[in-house]
Amino acid sequence: MTTAFYPGSFDPITNGHLDVLIQALSVASKVIVAIGVHPGKTPLFSFDEKADLIRSSLAEALPEKAGDISVVAFDNLVVDAARSHGAALLIRGLRDGTDLDYEMQMAGMNRQMAPDIQTIFLPAGTASRPITATLVRQIAAMGGDVSAFVPAPVLKALQSKRKS
Repeated sequence: MTTAFYPGSFDPITNGHLDVLIQALSVASKVIVAIGVHPGKTPLFSFDEKADLIRSSLAEALPEKAGDISVVAFDNLVVDAARSHGAALLIRGLRDGTDLDYEMQMAGMNRQMAPDIQTIFLPAGTASRPITATLVRQIAAMGGDVSAFVPAPVLKALQSKRKS
């Protein structure tokens, strides 16, 4: 049984994140979606809200795999968090060459610190390559339509945030 660790802020989970998560489930029997907690940042969604959105988005997209993920928080080095959860793989999504340059540096550093954990790069699908959670938050905050960029549960949550 191979466990993969998929870290990110997921604030909120986008169609790009979901695409990479679904791909990760095809290479690992279990995926731990790890939400990074940064004390200096104020996220739009709480950890519990993000965890619920991740679970409900996957359950809607691929119900038969919904039980193959868990969602955790971490505030330390990714490799230390991955190791503490028994993960052998570190999942990183790629949108373009800029991501690849950055992720290659990170993979090299992670390999030095934790040679027992392998980094796997998974390309985002063509339709989700331009999507970032930052842009989704900005567009949604200004009343724009983000329905093409996020799963339905996230769209509903963003609309609720906007109303409150």
